[in-house]
Amino acid sequence: MGDSTSHAVVGVVLRVRRGRVESIVERVRLRPGETLEQALARAIDVAALAHLEQLETRPLDDGSLGTAYLGLVPSDREVDGEWRATDARGRAADERALLAAAQARLRAKLSYTNVGFALAPSRFTISELREIYVAALGYEVSATNLQRVLVRRGVLERVEGVRPPGRAGGRPAALFRFASARLEVTDEFAALRPSGRPGRRGSRASG
Repeated sequence: MGDSTSHAVVGVVLRVRRGRVESIVERVRLRPGETLEQALARAIDVAALAHLEQLETRPLDDGSLGTAYLGLVPSDREVDGEWRATDARGRAADERALLAAAQARLRAKLSYTNVGFALAPSRFTISELREIYVAALGYEVSATNLQRVLVRRGVLERVEGVRPPGRAGGRPAALFRFASARLEVTDEFAALRPSGRPGRRGSRASG
């Protein structure tokens, strides 16, 4: 049985690559006289994160108390660690629960904040951004409506240049960036909803 007086700090780091959410989960014991933030810095590379926030504190399976932090990394930034798919087999129950909490927090914040900046590269096309949002949200959203919503909220800015067409041809794609690299509430009561569900009012990405 674990020591119920001990405290663990868990870093849950997420990124989106190749259309899927990947994660690093690292745990350390809190040392005497050490702050939670100092312990977290031993677990993960805090300086490499684009966004960091405290996630939750909960009892862990070993009887200790755990405080978890959610960190986000842009898709084009290299961060050392054992990156695994969030649904990878063989994870402990604690890890599965914390990953579920982290993804739920991210999905909620994607709807009413600009937190997408912490997952996206510095410049991107709307199609590339849509792929990130679809992976993080877990359902389809329309690229056209995603652009409309985020531009209307002042979240995205057009930048110079275009992305050349791929092998399949087509027109060059416009490039965008996030207007701010700091977390901002853009629409407190907004929600990004799944697209393509007939019979449901407001079923496309909206906010």
